[in-house]
Amino acid sequence: MTAERAPPGLPRPVWLIGWVSFFTDTASEMIYPLLPLFLTRVLGAGAMSLGVIEGMAEAANSVLKIVSGRLADQTGRPKRLMLAGYALSSAVRPFIAIAGAWSHVLAVRFADRLGKGIRGAPRDAMLAEFAPPGQRGRVFGFHRAMDHSGAVLGPLLASLFLYFYPEQYRTLFALTLIPGAIVIGFIVAIPDTPRTQDKPRSTAHGLAADPREPIAASLTPIARPLFVIFLFALGNASDAFLLLRLSEVGIAVFWIPLLWSGLHVVKVGSSIAGGEISDRMGRRRLIAAGWIFYAAVYAAFAFVEAVTPLVIVFLAYGIYFGLTEGVEKAWIADLAPTAQRGTAFGFYNAAVGLGGLLASLGFGLIWTQISPEAAFLTGAALAIAATLLLYFLFPDENNSRHQ
Repeated sequence: MTAERAPPGLPRPVWLIGWVSFFTDTASEMIYPLLPLFLTRVLGAGAMSLGVIEGMAEAANSVLKIVSGRLADQTGRPKRLMLAGYALSSAVRPFIAIAGAWSHVLAVRFADRLGKGIRGAPRDAMLAEFAPPGQRGRVFGFHRAMDHSGAVLGPLLASLFLYFYPEQYRTLFALTLIPGAIVIGFIVAIPDTPRTQDKPRSTAHGLAADPREPIAASLTPIARPLFVIFLFALGNASDAFLLLRLSEVGIAVFWIPLLWSGLHVVKVGSSIAGGEISDRMGRRRLIAAGWIFYAAVYAAFAFVEAVTPLVIVFLAYGIYFGLTEGVEKAWIADLAPTAQRGTAFGFYNAAVGLGGLLASLGFGLIWTQISPEAAFLTGAALAIAATLLLYFLFPDENNSRHQ
């Protein structure tokens, strides 16, 4: 692969990291949209077990994200950590094929997310460093688009396989070993990132430049953004509950992976657009718009029971991701010192992961003890609260964007 084949304006390493995420998500999404059905129909588990599995899976990588980000800053070798994380996930993911109980699925998902915890912060730090000046939003948006492109292909492959081999979930899960192996080849081709240091400068946040500085030095400039992001994450439960809701209103199993693929088609386009728009308009506006849209989607899932309108809402849900995922990461990269970005991304990913753990556990509990409607409305309410806090903490758009 040559630099000329990279998207215009984006360096070759960014393109390579994009392909890594593409094939990783191809493998993951051959499993993920079918997991609720596999748990409930094959293993006989319920909604609460789904919440435990997804919540614990996210918890597995929360602390590791901070540790791996810190190690990436201190060693200047983020690629090694990235390789270790992707290799672990690729190796354990196919073992869902031999699961005999929901606890076995939990073990595999736990190990898979450990790999994600190892790789996430170092990869994001590499993307931030490879990003051309003024294009962080575009780079992170592009990366999310590649990730979601893999999530388009994965469910399509799953649906095609199940069309010819109905109910053969285990064989399908075992085949995820193939794209997992391809990932390793792309990582090897990524160049090492040279250690870079911030030049001494005076900023409103008093940014520290040395990666050996206490962790608090990298946390201070992103503390308020992390707080409001964590609040939103408390209402952002696993998307597996959306899939479970779709199956409950009468959508056939065959269509679930196709709808999941369609959702990611929307994510691809919105991620590219959202990242580029945030470079021009600032991060806060895009994030707030995304959170409000999220609240509207969850409210609709609480009240809408007709199949066609709910499918439309589900596909539109992809717009939320384009407005927030890459933009939030670009915001963290704006605020964090260059030499401590790995640590900063570790805290960011940990906040999202811990919030996801609590959200999934709470969502599953409310779903089973009260109702699905109450669970979705709780998520919507927390999204609105986070949006209000975002504007309260950052009343000036310039305060949410570090030039």
